[in-house]
Amino acid sequence: MIEYQRFLTKGSKPFNPLELAKETEDIVIKDDARKYTAFYCTGVYGGISTGYTVGCCLRCIFCWASPSRDFPEKYGFSVSPEEAYNRLMKNAIKRRVKRVRISGGEPTIGKNHLINLLEHLRKRDVLFILETNGILLGADDSYVNELRRFRNIHIRLCIKAGMEEGFESRTGAKGEFYKLPFIAVGRLVKTKIDFHVAAMTDKRIISKEERKKMLKELAKVGYNDWIEEETIAPYDMTIKRMRSAGMKLFNTLSQSD
Repeated sequence: MIEYQRFLTKGSKPFNPLELAKETEDIVIKDDARKYTAFYCTGVYGGISTGYTVGCCLRCIFCWASPSRDFPEKYGFSVSPEEAYNRLMKNAIKRRVKRVRISGGEPTIGKNHLINLLEHLRKRDVLFILETNGILLGADDSYVNELRRFRNIHIRLCIKAGMEEGFESRTGAKGEFYKLPFIAVGRLVKTKIDFHVAAMTDKRIISKEERKKMLKELAKVGYNDWIEEETIAPYDMTIKRMRSAGMKLFNTLSQSD
């Protein structure tokens, strides 16, 4: 039995992100219920009601998410799509916001849960923002087609790398899978779903050459629109993950800096 992949260390071996997604789903999904750690509102996107999910299929060293990403069996409580909908809407109404999302982990893990949640939300005057790494949308050609049925959705797809080596070193996943998010972007372009691309382009860890390669890959799949370029922030969990992986970028920083 292969040990479940935790946070990366210097000796970590590259893993298959699709296999990790399945392993994670077996932990966080029961029937169509999913594990969450909290429901709350936050100020991003101009105010949004958020469900914080457990579990992801990548192990990005710059990730800010809680330890529930790496230890999904230890955190969270199971919530049905209907209950997730009720909690999201209760907070949205209380705070008078018109946007909702599930974040923290990878929302596309547990396809039935996500689709059923969207079915509940489609009857409300809210925008659902799906934040995803694009791995499962790139691997499953039916996933994007199912999402296109919903008109009140905006997808924020985050590209982690523009080359195999960078993808492998920064996410822990085998480099051969780095193109899956680009495939997902191409499908979103073709189906004309409302979305935008975010990308980790922090020049402290990504070279100009890799950034250019990233832009070329996006152009190849038909995306020439705005890119939300990300930089690494010194959150406590980010610092711990980077140090564990052997990177010393934030050795002198803390979250308060």
